[in-house]
Amino acid sequence: MVSTKIQPPFLKTGDEVGIISPSFCIDENLLTEAVAFLEKWGLRVRVGRNAAKREGPFAGSDEERLFDIQEMTNDSEIKAVLCSRGGYGLSKIINRIDFSALINNPKWYSGFSDITVLHIWLNEICGIMSVHGEMPLNFNNPEKTSDTFNSLKKALFGEAISYEWAGPVYRPADVTAELTGGNLSLLFSLRGTKADPITRGKILFIEDVGEYYYHIDRMMTSFKLSGHLENIAALIVGGMNKITDIKLPWGKSIEETILDAVNEYDYPVIFNFPAGHISDNRAIYIGKTAKIEIKGRKAILKYL
Repeated sequence: MVSTKIQPPFLKTGDEVGIISPSFCIDENLLTEAVAFLEKWGLRVRVGRNAAKREGPFAGSDEERLFDIQEMTNDSEIKAVLCSRGGYGLSKIINRIDFSALINNPKWYSGFSDITVLHIWLNEICGIMSVHGEMPLNFNNPEKTSDTFNSLKKALFGEAISYEWAGPVYRPADVTAELTGGNLSLLFSLRGTKADPITRGKILFIEDVGEYYYHIDRMMTSFKLSGHLENIAALIVGGMNKITDIKLPWGKSIEETILDAVNEYDYPVIFNFPAGHISDNRAIYIGKTAKIEIKGRKAILKYL
């Protein structure tokens, strides 16, 4: 089924985009570098007035962070909003953002990690697609692949994107469905809210970083108990980086842990997708119909 979500207009040379910091704080020099980075793409860049502020770990107070995202949302001249970094903080303000301006002037929002909250809110509440991709924090990070940035530009400017990667692939099958998901911990945090992720009939993408093995199992088990893992079209697993043990060894790999949670279902499960808290963090659309094709141990994802 083709997604019915609104697809914002793609960027073109000369468009104005905004950078905001709705979560943790970021060094001002990184924002300056990000502006130069985006200007090389032919874009005009406006940095939120509070984007470089600090209050504890956050980029300013809740009110300051809220002000920036609301201002960028309301301004029809801003064609895309890039979140400078993740961390934590969007959950504290997301229900206070008025997205009504997007009815007449939809725009792209981009980021990942904590920005998963924004992606799912836009998808489930506003019915608008968004871009899960790299953030200004890492625009000049030499550890990031060129595909990380090339894919983000292609996604925002509307160039065709297609990714091929090596599995492992379990229960192989070709699938066409809307793609949803993001950071597993943030998806888990939205359970029971008005933006509780709808996964039925969709390709579910998950990734995470810095968790314990048993935390991953607990979240997957909870999603199973709540029905979020039933009747999905496919499960694709991106980066699962820096997953650690406690004193009592978990004894299973991430792959085994996730497979245990979905072993009773019949949809394809594909690992090693190049997205998440890893060096190769390809941009993907959240809320757009995608097609997954399986060729042996390799998978191909493309958007329709």
